[in-house]
Amino acid sequence: MAKSKLDTEEQELLETYEAGEFASDLDADRMEYVAKAAEEAFKKDKRINIRISSRDLEALQRRALEEGLPYQSLVSSVLHKYVSGGLKDISANKSGQREIGVRVK
Repeated sequence: MAKSKLDTEEQELLETYEAGEFASDLDADRMEYVAKAAEEAFKKDKRINIRISSRDLEALQRRALEEGLPYQSLVSSVLHKYVSGGLKDISANKSGQREIGVRVK
């Protein structure tokens, strides 16, 4: 799998973390809440089967490789973002086609 290149800020964060100099500023209650939310968000207890075009699958696999994760994880992440409101369905633009956009917070 290809390794992602880090920009300067990311490299500094990684070095700080690896040197043991990085510490969380979350209090215990917030840390517990975040851990519980992450556990619930990433619990995978159901399986689905879908049929998609070879072209779409290859594109998903390329994008996943760029992100450094398995393509099934990318698909799961996109679906999760869509159902939780992180991706916005923009219906009926001027050309009459549907678009999917990313909501930036």
